[in-house]
Amino acid sequence: MTVQESNGATRDVILAHASDVHVDHDYTARLFGGDGAGGLRAALISARKMNADVLLLAGDTFDCHRLPESILYRTAEVIAEFDMPIVLLPGNHDPATEDAVFHHKAFAGLNALHILGVTHEDSVHFPKLNLEVWGRAHRDYSDMDPLALARERSTTWQVAMAHGHYTPTPDRSTKLRPSWLIGDDEIIATGADYIALGHWNRQVKVGTGDIQAWYSGSPDYARSVNIVRFSGNGRVDVTREFIDLPEDFGAGIL
Repeated sequence: MTVQESNGATRDVILAHASDVHVDHDYTARLFGGDGAGGLRAALISARKMNADVLLLAGDTFDCHRLPESILYRTAEVIAEFDMPIVLLPGNHDPATEDAVFHHKAFAGLNALHILGVTHEDSVHFPKLNLEVWGRAHRDYSDMDPLALARERSTTWQVAMAHGHYTPTPDRSTKLRPSWLIGDDEIIATGADYIALGHWNRQVKVGTGDIQAWYSGSPDYARSVNIVRFSGNGRVDVTREFIDLPEDFGAGIL
């Protein structure tokens, strides 16, 4: 389905997908010339350039919950600057715990920011786009199944979000360490039009079926975001949009 505009014309629904931007006051800040929200801002610039309707952040938006207030206010400033609908899925670095940065007053009043597990339980609806985005937030630092409990479709377009490690046939018998495994059977069971994955730094499509399940990679490593276009007849196209990096990118880590 395409979206009908006020003048009667129709257009495609466009999403931008990024993950692992790791807002911080250390490594990411040094990469981006002192701007700890530099990776997030780069993703937002690319999303705006491609006329995206929504930006999906598939986990580890923040490197941790022990960040200076100045970084939190800087992040809120960047989000407010673009005023673009964002669906944020907490990951293993920034789970939706009681002391999570998401509860800080810096983010109060940012109506464009939708945080699964915090501002929304497990899904966000965009009626004008006929779109639902759902996902299971990491709620602590323990192991979990990122794609469990797939939702029935209630809209024309459905996106699932998950943050974890893909392996075709997960072995969940060992609990030596958290792995947050995602398998082929779970990908297929979602029935989603697109699955926005996070946790891997590189951009890659995974799974064996027809479902478009993609890692976007991190802005600092993949240097790109995924652009997802939903058009008529159920067509889903995924392209790679390279981000514009500052000329001195990475100079601060030498």
